[in-house]
Amino acid sequence: MHSRLTQHATGREKLKAHLAMLLFAVLIAGSFSFGGLAAARMPGFAINLVRYAIATGAMLAFGAWFLGSKPRFPTAPWRFLLLGALMAVYMSTMFKALEFTSPVATGAVFTLMPLVSAGFAWLFMRQVTRPGVLASLVIAAAGAIWVIFRGDIDAILAFDVGTGEMIFFIGVICHAAYAPLLRRLNRGEPAFDFAFWGVAATFLWLFIPGIPALRTVEIPQTPVIVWIAILYLAIVTTVITFMLIQYASMRLPAPKVLGYGYLTPSFIILLEGLIGHGWVQLSVIAGALVTACGLLVMALLPD
Repeated sequence: MHSRLTQHATGREKLKAHLAMLLFAVLIAGSFSFGGLAAARMPGFAINLVRYAIATGAMLAFGAWFLGSKPRFPTAPWRFLLLGALMAVYMSTMFKALEFTSPVATGAVFTLMPLVSAGFAWLFMRQVTRPGVLASLVIAAAGAIWVIFRGDIDAILAFDVGTGEMIFFIGVICHAAYAPLLRRLNRGEPAFDFAFWGVAATFLWLFIPGIPALRTVEIPQTPVIVWIAILYLAIVTTVITFMLIQYASMRLPAPKVLGYGYLTPSFIILLEGLIGHGWVQLSVIAGALVTACGLLVMALLPD
C-alpha cells in the first residue's frame, strides 16, 4: 500500500517532501552543534531523557490545543517499541560520540546513512535503488569519508577511524533502518498519532539509562546554554524533524529521504564557524561540498 502511495504522489506533493527534507537537514545540523555544547556539560543519557520527556509533553499539548484530540492507543504497539529502540540507540550513540570527536566529524558519519538505508530499503521492502541514485550515494559517501578522516590521505590508507566515529556509526545503522521501517510498519494511522507513539516509545527506552545519569547532575549549577540546547533538541530536532521525516517517507523512496543528510556537514561547518568554534581546513570543506553535490544529483533523478 505504501509503495503505491509513493508512486502515485503528485509532483506538488513530492516537491513539498523535498522541501520538508531540506528543512530537516538544516535543523539536524543545528542538533550536532547544540548537542556538542550540551554534551560537554551534562551526561548524554541525562540530556536525552529530559529532551524526550519535554518532547512527549509538547506533542500531547500540541494534539490537545491544535488538533483537539489525544493520540489513540495503537494496535500492535510492538511496532513503536521497535522504532523507539532504533531511535534511542541513535540518540545515545550521537551524544557518546560527541565526547570523543567533533560535531563536523559526527555530521560526516551521518551522511553515510542514505547508502546504508538503500540496503535496508531492499531488505525490508524489496525497494530497488536506481543505478543513478546508487552512484550519487557512493560519490557522496566518498566525500563524507574524506571529512571523517579530516582530509588526511595517510589516515584513510591506515583506516585511522576515531572512537567517536565508530560509536556513532552504530547509531547511524539504526537510523538507516528506521526510515524504511516507518513506511513498512505504518498501518494507516493518523500522522500525529504515529509520530507521538514513536517519540513516546523512544522516551521509554531512554528512561532506563537516563535516570541514573540524571541523578549525577547538579541542576542548579547547570549552565543556561544546556537548557537552551535541550529545548532546541526536544522541540525542533525531535518533534518537528520527526514529523518532517515521516511526511517525506510516505512520498519519496528511503534513499532520497535520507539523501538530504548530505547537506548536514556543510551546515555544521557553517554553524561551528559562526558560533566561534573555528573553521575547518579547505580540504575538509571540499569533501562536504562533494556530499552536497550528491544531494542535487539525487533530487533530480527519477524515483
